[in-house]
Amino acid sequence: MELSKLEQALLASWDKDTSSDPDNWTKENPAWGQCAVTALIVNDYLSGKLVWANALLPDERSISHYFNNVNGNEIDFTRRQFPKGVVITKGEDKLKGFSTTRDYVLSFEQTRTRYEALKERVKANLPNPRKSL
Repeated sequence: MELSKLEQALLASWDKDTSSDPDNWTKENPAWGQCAVTALIVNDYLSGKLVWANALLPDERSISHYFNNVNGNEIDFTRRQFPKGVVITKGEDKLKGFSTTRDYVLSFEQTRTRYEALKERVKANLPNPRKSL
């Protein structure tokens, strides 16, 4: 899977109903609230590890943030959701009392529902190699 093709499919697939914060999601910031489900999709196609970190916003709020580590490379398609000045803490794949396993992330019904919707859209938005035959 080419990274750029997966990123384009994700960009075309994000929507209000796949965001963890649909009330604040906008077309101008489509990555908003998409990190957990996007990290799961990246894991589907590229394997690697889910990584969790805090995003420390300029207004001193802290937001949970997921991304991926694939073969030692950080892949974070949703970092663009944050304003300038945000600090992402060192990512962890395990924290005291917190897990970043697929099972843990998917144990939340709302997240699982959003993931299933995004998974279908990404699949539909990925280039189909058979179309070029």
